[in-house]
Amino acid sequence: MRYRMLDSQLIIETAKRLEERVAERFPEAGLRGVAGELVSLSRDLAKAAKDLEAPIWWLRGVIVAAFIAGVAMFLLVGTILPLDRISGADDAVQSMQGIEATQHGHPGGARLPGAIRTEERINRKKVFRQLHGLRSLIHVIDMHQLTKDPAALSADFKPTPHSPARMTNAADLARYLDYCSEMLSITGKIAALFAQSVNDDVVIHGVNDIENLSSNLSRKIWQKITLIEDRQ
Repeated sequence: MRYRMLDSQLIIETAKRLEERVAERFPEAGLRGVAGELVSLSRDLAKAAKDLEAPIWWLRGVIVAAFIAGVAMFLLVGTILPLDRISGADDAVQSMQGIEATQHGHPGGARLPGAIRTEERINRKKVFRQLHGLRSLIHVIDMHQLTKDPAALSADFKPTPHSPARMTNAADLARYLDYCSEMLSITGKIAALFAQSVNDDVVIHGVNDIENLSSNLSRKIWQKITLIEDRQ
């Protein structure tokens, strides 16, 4: 089972090791701060995903209490209005309709299936709140690689007065982009922790969106790395 499930602690350790690598090679770069934020976020989201595995006991208690109350209401109404004491057929039908209406109006009656799904909706809301923060970090990582252009390595490259600072060392540029790609990969694994903790099609779909976003941006980065390798 060790290799059939993601280990959140190993993901955190991987993010921490990546932060150290970025700090050693690019101590003054803003990417170092992004790597540190990735470590912090991985810890927070790993804990949030783990917490979702536990049932919401207070909500389940409310659901059970509502169900018991609904059954008790049905038995009570049935005892007060026994059908064998009702003379006419029309009266019997009206009485049954009254009992059914009482049940439907009570939280323990027809609303029980909706109450059961409440826990699922609460968990979904928690997951998407966490995924929103993760999505934002993915875009921050992408912003840090935007100006890392392999074209700057060309001998005839001419920057404009408003051009951003460029990396002119091919090895450093490739390593910087590689770090960005690794960060994006880690964000996808963090998102997958929620799909592992919550067996919900809606959650899985949201996690897949995050993974697709990180994969697409990483693919764009590797296109740059390939261009750098072709120039060497």
